[in-house]
Amino acid sequence: MTEVAYEPQADTETAAAGMEFGILGPLQVTAGGRQVPVGGPRQRTILAMMLLAQGQVVSVDRLVDVVWDGRPPATARTQVAICIAGLRKTFKAAGCAEDAIVTVHPGYLLRMSGHRVDAGDFSALVAEGRQAAREGRTTRAEALYRRALGLWRGPALAGVAGRPVEGEAAHLEEHRLAAYEEWSDLRLELGQYQALIPELADLTREHPLRERPRVQLMLAQYRAGRRAEALEVFREARSRFIEELGLEPGPALTELHDAILRDDPALTPARAPEPPPAVAEPAVTPAHLPTPLPVFVGREAELAALDALLDEEPGRAAVEQPPTIALVSGVPGAGKTGLALRWAHQWADAFPDGQLYADLGGRGGQEEVTAADVLARFLRALGVPGERVPADLGEREALYRSVLATRRILLVLDDAQSGAQLRPLLPGTGRCRVVVTSRAPLDSAATAGGAVRIGLGMLHEEEAVDLIGRIAGRDRVAAEPAHADRLAAQCDRLPLALRIAATRLAAKPHWTLRHLTARLADERRRFAELSEADPALRAGLDLSYRRLTADAAAMYRRLALLEAPDFAVWAGAAVLDTGVLEAERLMEQLVDAQLLGTTGTDATGSLRYRFPDLLRLHARERAEAEEPADERERAVDRALRAWLTIAEEARRREHGVRRVSLQRSTLRRRIDPDYLDELLASPHDWLQAEQRCLTSVIAQSVALGRDELAFELALSAGLREKETSAAPAQVLAAGCR
Repeated sequence: MTEVAYEPQADTETAAAGMEFGILGPLQVTAGGRQVPVGGPRQRTILAMMLLAQGQVVSVDRLVDVVWDGRPPATARTQVAICIAGLRKTFKAAGCAEDAIVTVHPGYLLRMSGHRVDAGDFSALVAEGRQAAREGRTTRAEALYRRALGLWRGPALAGVAGRPVEGEAAHLEEHRLAAYEEWSDLRLELGQYQALIPELADLTREHPLRERPRVQLMLAQYRAGRRAEALEVFREARSRFIEELGLEPGPALTELHDAILRDDPALTPARAPEPPPAVAEPAVTPAHLPTPLPVFVGREAELAALDALLDEEPGRAAVEQPPTIALVSGVPGAGKTGLALRWAHQWADAFPDGQLYADLGGRGGQEEVTAADVLARFLRALGVPGERVPADLGEREALYRSVLATRRILLVLDDAQSGAQLRPLLPGTGRCRVVVTSRAPLDSAATAGGAVRIGLGMLHEEEAVDLIGRIAGRDRVAAEPAHADRLAAQCDRLPLALRIAATRLAAKPHWTLRHLTARLADERRRFAELSEADPALRAGLDLSYRRLTADAAAMYRRLALLEAPDFAVWAGAAVLDTGVLEAERLMEQLVDAQLLGTTGTDATGSLRYRFPDLLRLHARERAEAEEPADERERAVDRALRAWLTIAEEARRREHGVRRVSLQRSTLRRRIDPDYLDELLASPHDWLQAEQRCLTSVIAQSVALGRDELAFELALSAGLREKETSAAPAQVLAAGCR
């Protein structure tokens, strides 16, 4: 694929009105600094094809072939036209004054005048960097390559289907690798060996048969005084090349290996490392905060808690000074970022030296953002010339704190993953303030003086309904208050899900709230219905899910297969077929990751866990996608038999009889006797605490065709027919067989 041509915008007014298209990562469209939702998979594929055409007409036949992979339905051309109309409407709503997509026989053309594509910026920066390198301006060239590669947000066009799109994405990836290799040569020349070594080591693992990164890695290791490691890189490469290709390494690798063996003086760097940076005042006060949500409701207590960061009185003793950091955690979709940005914009004037923002989470499929990358970006924003940013992380961190020492700046660090990632970004001065959002508690990030800790859950019922009304229309909510309440419950009263549902209503004025709640009533479709309307819901949960360990992910999937409203740790042990202590460890990991909630302790002192509905539906979706049906059946069966075993034993201890049910073939699950004694210290309390769950698992047993198990559960639990939601006739029939 030829590199995308870069056309600079003619003037400031045009730039302000234009859109920015991102293909160096997941497909992204922004206008005025705000992300524009593109729509479903077909719209994304069609838009990607027109962007890759670089101002050329794409025929309808070509779009049909790509979208349906050569097997189109009879209505394919009509559906393409509908997708084009949807894109035009989306762009117009985003502020695009003229149609960006025009009909030109035999298809459609995406007019790029006044708009930008990140791939074009990438190509222009790389070309300028190559020219600077040819002219011997190494420092300038290195900075241009760094800017170019910083435009990448992940694999090109990630998530967009279609073989031609995937082929073009592979070409873009090749351009990225080539640019990275050229950038590494410049960094070697500038003496940035220590920073290069881990990056090149990762690259060689990803592309083991690519020789140039291995040459660069060996040279960086040798110049950093790690000669033995450089020779080991060659030995590993030679072994792999012979085993997989039947070939010896190429001349570049072989000659470098020989030069290292004889300590060739030519390997000595031609120039000394860069001098320490000079720090200048930034030409513009940084104001990096993204645009806040246009509609924001509730969270008054949380906003007030953040205000504690402002209560500074210069005359107070240091020990009495307010905290400098706030940690906001919560379940995906709870509105952590929205809260942080709301407060940050509200108090931006209190930080005259500027506001800095970084998304640390690697959304959109990219890997976790490193502190080194964020520090480099922050230092440039604070007036340090790009070519003067130190390569070493420790030096970069020290310079960062020195620059901040005399300034009052607000930092918003969004979606932090760990204390290790966060610590280098915390300023050393007490004049700056930091708001951190995270999906999990970050105990190690708290300062010695403490931190403001805010946990976000669901909105209150009236707040959730108010949010729906502000977006979809208050008159619609007033006309159907019961269905507004139901919609809020279906969305778990989570701001992200509520915004998705309300935005869908706003886009479809002919829909009633009753119609949407009916569409969401089927739990098997609810999560798909909401996430198809806005991929951010699934993306956020998928991101949290991917960060789990394999065992914790399995626990997440399998617990969601249970119909019980809540459960104790022994149920987790049953679904994963493990011990109680191991189950508790994994379930607490899920709690820390905000993927599982707790409801307190029951009458027996056992901690109870529960899924919010949308998380349970997401977990069940992952279970159905990743685990065979027989594995899922066995996990549920173990849990149901555990309920039967404990209920039967509780009944026996409560009434002093050996067995309360008829002789049955249902296998019991062995429970550790000591744990069982602890659990059933008061059998009556256990039976009372477990009533709702027993009712649910009896119904689930019937639904699975396990009538005999349902009958024995009902008998052991002492439930009358009218107290169960299972079909009584089926339960009784099982008992009479």
